[in-house]
Amino acid sequence: MKYIENIQQVAELNPDYLGFIFYEKSPRNFEGIIPQLPKGIQKVGVFVNEYMEIVVSMMEEYKLDVVQLHGDESVAYIKELKTHVPKLEIVKVFGIKDTFNFTILESYEEVVDYFLFDTKGKERGGNGVTFNWEVLKEYPSKKPFFLSGGIGLEELEKVKDVLKTKLPIHALDVNSKFETKAGLKSVGELKKFKRVIEENK
Repeated sequence: MKYIENIQQVAELNPDYLGFIFYEKSPRNFEGIIPQLPKGIQKVGVFVNEYMEIVVSMMEEYKLDVVQLHGDESVAYIKELKTHVPKLEIVKVFGIKDTFNFTILESYEEVVDYFLFDTKGKERGGNGVTFNWEVLKEYPSKKPFFLSGGIGLEELEKVKDVLKTKLPIHALDVNSKFETKAGLKSVGELKKFKRVIEENK
């Protein structure tokens, strides 16, 4: 999210999370004030290989509930971050295209709350492309994860199918497919997406 009025409009749909990107190279980089949100919506700060001090500072300044690490952050980095903000929920992102070595996740199991699987692409997220979800059939863990990567209205049938599996999908992360421009979301399309997903729970 990027624009105050749009943040307020999307918040009225009561999503579980709203994401704010703190990465200067991103066209969605957030600068400004986060308006008061309804209770129950968790604010997520998205960071990419950021200095520890800056992450902690942003967490405190914006009263973020969750940090999403979208870079090459190590297990040691996450352990140290947790010493600064012990109650913080941590989501670690991994990019997938056609294959993925799930053994990479093992060392992160004990230090993160969730994984997030996104499409491996040129940009660090927001590529608007889905990856091969068939790869997730090999997911060996019980750790819940966010499903991300080019999810839009066109993918609704595929989304419904993957939600019927026994995979521990915690949440759907939607972004660029619902944008009219970087950081500005179409409330009408989000409303339709949410309605269909809730009808198929």
